[in-house]
Amino acid sequence: MECKVSWMGPGGMSFVAQTGSGHIVAMDGAPEGGGNNLAPRPMEMVLVGTGGCTAYDVVMILQKSRADIKDCSVTLKAERASEDPKVFTKVHFHFTVTGRNLNPTAVERAVNLSHDKYCSASIMLAKTAEITHTVEIVEG
Repeated sequence: MECKVSWMGPGGMSFVAQTGSGHIVAMDGAPEGGGNNLAPRPMEMVLVGTGGCTAYDVVMILQKSRADIKDCSVTLKAERASEDPKVFTKVHFHFTVTGRNLNPTAVERAVNLSHDKYCSASIMLAKTAEITHTVEIVEG
């Protein structure tokens, strides 16, 4: 896996990343850090990537078990250390899984498998952060 991150130059703290799969992502800093607030912060991207990683796992696991899943979202709330390096110290994942006749045990198992075995991003975050989660199942 490879990517390239390039500074957009003087006048700000904006960066453009090109991923190995050929996609472009912009990032920017907060105004108090010299940025112009034009794009997500790099650490927000870490959190977004982690949410995408674990949601992907949960959907894949439930689909493989033939669950009638219609939607899956995860809201992440994180706390960071107050001193540098400002690593994540706590991350809470709230999963909302929608489907017909979903088995709560199967949904919980999918979330646990993601966090314990498959989601590289959340497993890395667990090295510095307390990871917790809740699951909400919506019939639909």
